[in-house]
Amino acid sequence: MTFHPLTLSDRKAMQAVTLHSGRRNCNYTFANLVGWQFLFDTEVCVLANAVVLRYTFEGQRAYMVCTSEALSLELIEALFEDSNRDLTLMGLEDSQVSPISNLKPQISIISESDRDQYDYIYRRADLATLHGRHLDAKRNHIHRFRAEHPDFEYRPLTPELFDECRRLTEIWQEEKNQNGKGNENETIDAEHRVLETIFSNWDALGMTGGSIFVDGRMVAFTYGAAVTTDTLDVCVEKADRHVEGAFAIINQQFAEHLPEQYIYLNREEDMGIPGLRQAKLSYHPEILLTYNVVHITKND
Repeated sequence: MTFHPLTLSDRKAMQAVTLHSGRRNCNYTFANLVGWQFLFDTEVCVLANAVVLRYTFEGQRAYMVCTSEALSLELIEALFEDSNRDLTLMGLEDSQVSPISNLKPQISIISESDRDQYDYIYRRADLATLHGRHLDAKRNHIHRFRAEHPDFEYRPLTPELFDECRRLTEIWQEEKNQNGKGNENETIDAEHRVLETIFSNWDALGMTGGSIFVDGRMVAFTYGAAVTTDTLDVCVEKADRHVEGAFAIINQQFAEHLPEQYIYLNREEDMGIPGLRQAKLSYHPEILLTYNVVHITKND
């Protein structure tokens, strides 16, 4: 098993596996992997039916494996040989953990569920139409926004709008600092670096995005990329918090303007932030995609 640092040229080979794997985990979105590579030293090995990612997590080597098949003993043996120590697999769904357990007694496993990393996956049509009593509050946000801003514009996100995105992001960052959250500077700096990587490689990464303008000024933007053929990963969403309903309208409009091939939208994890968790749950996800960290020890 041979790994190399992830590059833009890996997109075709990797997506030949990931797009058809049925694995909607946002960590397999190629744009996310490229954007955050600087933080995790991500490397990749592309096999016939699997993409294996090797990276550094909390100072330790860890792996993620994207495959539609169960992880075989042969593949785990190869990973043991590469790691030269006990093995840590990240991001496994519940359905992937059981088959590994069946490989006993050759190996011992400890599986830990990480709720903060669960992905929130919604039906695109639900977010676009907001039908149903359970989404009454969301429709009301949209109605108020439209009433206050009847001439608002939805614009596809294109490179000529990137400077507007940067301006809006800077405002959002300044508000974070003013609200006493300066301890998040490292996270903000990392997100800024990811943003610039995405903007610099927009077409090469296969990005799509949207924006909302009010009185000629951008008040919200979002972008994402395919994680599977039927699922788009919403990587970023920013809005002017002083414009009531800006987050709600960009969420709804982006879903409405996406191609119908995308049945699902993965709006990623909540990172254990209470307010973010409440907001994501309020849209009633179709799937709460589990995330498990599995530690494997080879038995003598």
